[in-house]
Amino acid sequence: MKRLLVSLLSGALFALGLALSGMTDPHKVLGFLDIAGHWDPTLAVVMGGAMLGFLPAARFARGSRRPLLAPRFHLAPYARVDLALVMGSLLFGIGWGLAGYCPGPALLAATARPGALSFLAGMLGGMGLFAAVRAAVGRWQPAPRLQEGDA
Repeated sequence: MKRLLVSLLSGALFALGLALSGMTDPHKVLGFLDIAGHWDPTLAVVMGGAMLGFLPAARFARGSRRPLLAPRFHLAPYARVDLALVMGSLLFGIGWGLAGYCPGPALLAATARPGALSFLAGMLGGMGLFAAVRAAVGRWQPAPRLQEGDA
């Protein structure tokens, strides 16, 4: 129950931060990506603020034997950059650059901005297409898993 409550509070804090910083407005994100035109540094400031909050927490966690609300740390399963990661990153970046949304802000903005709904529909369609292609082609060979203590 504690983990569920902490997850709920973390998600609410994330949503509040997105809303207060204006990151649910795709024009803010697209303005950040427009380095040759009317560049808007707001997204960089938001990311910098997030890093200021994250760094002390990460330092604390790195020195801990285990998380506060779990029996062990769960590391990312893969250690190398592979084709699937590169292709996924490219598709994510292209979608982000075209729409001005990434999944978190789009979910938050979906109640007020029609463009967010079309982005979410496209995102879900892309996820479905990925699942269909993956099932048809078969799973590609993933990069090797991290071993215990490789973090």
